[in-house]
Amino acid sequence: MRLILFRLIAILEVAGGFYGMATLLPRLLAIGPLRTAAIGLIAFALYAFVLVAGVLLMENSERGIRLSSIAQLLQLPLIATSIFSYALHCGAFINLFITLHVPVHPDLTWRFGSQGFMLAFGGPGVSHLGINLLALLSWLVLKLR
Repeated sequence: MRLILFRLIAILEVAGGFYGMATLLPRLLAIGPLRTAAIGLIAFALYAFVLVAGVLLMENSERGIRLSSIAQLLQLPLIATSIFSYALHCGAFINLFITLHVPVHPDLTWRFGSQGFMLAFGGPGVSHLGINLLALLSWLVLKLR
């Protein structure tokens, strides 16, 4: 059972990392502002890290388990405030978050077969905080060894 769960996590990491790198590469090659290029390079590096972690996890190496745990922790927070915004997902997500607006209410969103990265100073008009439940579950599975 452990091996099946590790393989599933590895497949999501490899697919999400590759998909993220493939969609980001054309934007990196286009000439644009330095700020956009810097955030794009950070995103590309994160997707590459998740891809490598997934490949190593697929080989069932101890290093792959450690790197995949870090990759899952990077995908855990969902922060979108007027000051700072951060979110990352590779392969899939199940986000549970609360909207910090009157009235405060929880919400749940999910998507499989996708990738996403958000890093910004400044953010949306309506702030929200949350966690990626799938990343949390994957991190816990990786800790069970």
